[in-house]
Amino acid sequence: MESMNEFGCLDQTSAPTEDELRQLAKSERRAINLSNAINLILFVGKVVASIETVSMAVIASTLDSLLDLLSGFILWFTAHAMKKPNKYSYPIGKRRMQPVGIVVFASVMGCLGFQVLIESGRELITQEHQEFDTRKELWMVGSMSSVAVVKFFLMLYCRTFKNEIVRAYAQDHFFDVITNSVGLVCALLAVRFKWWMDPVGAILIALYTITTWARTVLENVGALIGRTAPAEYLTKLTYLIWNHREEIRHIDTVRAYTFGTHYFVEVDVVLPGDMPLSQAHDIGETLQEKLEQLPEVERAFVHVDFEFTHRPEHKADV
Repeated sequence: MESMNEFGCLDQTSAPTEDELRQLAKSERRAINLSNAINLILFVGKVVASIETVSMAVIASTLDSLLDLLSGFILWFTAHAMKKPNKYSYPIGKRRMQPVGIVVFASVMGCLGFQVLIESGRELITQEHQEFDTRKELWMVGSMSSVAVVKFFLMLYCRTFKNEIVRAYAQDHFFDVITNSVGLVCALLAVRFKWWMDPVGAILIALYTITTWARTVLENVGALIGRTAPAEYLTKLTYLIWNHREEIRHIDTVRAYTFGTHYFVEVDVVLPGDMPLSQAHDIGETLQEKLEQLPEVERAFVHVDFEFTHRPEHKADV
């Protein structure tokens, strides 16, 4: 029993206060706004660099910055929508807006990858390429290296948050560090050695884009369709339920599954058959409130019964 208390999620005293939650929300908004502002500034600089160099690797990086702005708007819209609950139109809240927004974000990034892949392949087939001079090379090195450095520090800042939307920005900043570094190296190799290294670098960036964001889509779709919680988390819930009240005779069912970024929990407990309805109701209600205080739980449903030998009460196959 003592070992179970080592898990932080059962320690109710560790829950953040209202002031801490407000401060955290303010910091998250600051991170999102800062990311959007810097994305806009860097995009303008990379547009100029693309016009000056006409390098496929630089253009691919510029298109990525454009999609950063579009995707940033999508994520901002989801965060804004979640702050305005409507219990009549959305009875269980809008937490699903986060993974849905991230899926849209990832889909847009995947489209970028396919477009760059097609254009780079066309350049390799037709063997069309631009000649570089010292001025173009300086533009390319200055813009790409500056973006990589700024994005690296933004990535470190956004990774300090647990909010899914802010962490999506962190992943995007990390992606920008990789793409700008690869793009810069390939463009410089194209200038110094072979011209075809520029479109090859753009193809590498495109493949990385498609792979990274396809993985992101699969993770968030899994959260939306209702993936079960890990066995150790179910064990924690069972421990918490069993020690809630001594009148609980059996625990029939404990389920926890994702429904967005948090868990829905379903619990069936068995109480004495002769217990007054008011007392049974109070036990079930307080257990539900206790479960919903856990930071990972969005909604808990507690069903009280007097026996556990009955058939399943829901559809056998769902």
